[in-house]
Amino acid sequence: MKIHEYQAKSILRRHGVACGSGIAGSNAGQLKASLERLPGPVFVVKSQIHAGGRGKGRFAEDASSDDLAAVLRGENAPGKGGVQVTFSREEAATAIDSMLGKTLVTKQTGLEGQQVNTLYVENGCAIARELYVAVLLDRSNGRVLVMASTEGGMNIEEVAEEQPEKILKVHADPITGLGAWQARQVAKGLGLTGKAFKSGVKFILGLYKTYMAEDCAMAEINPLVVTEQGGVLALDCKMSFDDNALFRHPETRAMRDLSEEDPTEVEAGNHDLSYVKLDGNIGCMVNGAGLAMATMDIIKFYGHEPANFLDVGGGANEEKVTAAFKIIMADPEVKGVLVNIFGGIMKCDVIAEGVIAAVKEVGLEIPLVVRLAGTNVELGKKILSESGLDVIPANDMADAARKITEAVAAREA
Repeated sequence: MKIHEYQAKSILRRHGVACGSGIAGSNAGQLKASLERLPGPVFVVKSQIHAGGRGKGRFAEDASSDDLAAVLRGENAPGKGGVQVTFSREEAATAIDSMLGKTLVTKQTGLEGQQVNTLYVENGCAIARELYVAVLLDRSNGRVLVMASTEGGMNIEEVAEEQPEKILKVHADPITGLGAWQARQVAKGLGLTGKAFKSGVKFILGLYKTYMAEDCAMAEINPLVVTEQGGVLALDCKMSFDDNALFRHPETRAMRDLSEEDPTEVEAGNHDLSYVKLDGNIGCMVNGAGLAMATMDIIKFYGHEPANFLDVGGGANEEKVTAAFKIIMADPEVKGVLVNIFGGIMKCDVIAEGVIAAVKEVGLEIPLVVRLAGTNVELGKKILSESGLDVIPANDMADAARKITEAVAAREA
């Protein structure tokens, strides 16, 4: 789960990690009235969407198609972006009116963009340097990684590719955690000295403790700024969480912004389904993440593209299978469906009953191929064959992929 910048900073402050002062809101009048709470005279008005590149983004309502195309290429386009620096309360109020409710297009959002429903107005600070620091899981060795760079404010992927020597990595011990000596090592690697060095060590340790205490998947500060007074604070923050641990953090779960998520994925989550929409035209309903990945691979092998990743899980019932099928069929890009189930905990006859119930409720106007294997497979096949539905049976994965791709290709011809 992702949260907005202003929410991430509230969590950082709770753990004593230095951030600038700011106010967030979704009502322009209330935001403008709240500006009096900030000392100024510089105010930074930031769009709150779950995407990076906000500063280089452009509002669809105010930009030409050429300008938006430049944004998607990662280039600077004329006009004001989703992060605007203002120098008076009057300028900040004007920026609030010009940004709230508009559609911000960034390199990460794609051309459709994301509507700005919330703004965060932060007091400006005198910046001496911009750095980068993040805490995340290094899956190559199963350890928590502190990654830092002197190239703050830039796309870290580009830095890693073009200047790998500028990336500093330190792994925390899984038992003792991140040592103070390691935080000092990172601060030294960032070139911090004097007051900024002490502030930097405290910040790095605080960020690591926040990551661990909150069950984060990632906590990224870009940029981490050194002020002219020698302070170190988070100018921006991205934070995401391990969904499996959210039951321990109801206050964090309450920060979820459903308007920022794909409605179909939200609906799938309500049925405890693992669903990710993709760009292809063959819908997939599979049990088990590994089998789902293999199914998508074999569809691509036969020359087509999967329309989704959908794992119904090992213990799905008829209701869950029906919900999964309805979610797949709700995608207008889907031109065929492949059901690929291995019955272990889940029984094939349950899958068959679920598919029949879903087809009767939703209707079936596109090819449907079903491959079943495992527990009660013969009963499942019998139920499907006697249902009277136009279901294409398959014997194995290759047979299933071949049949669905051929059926879809025949309809497109």
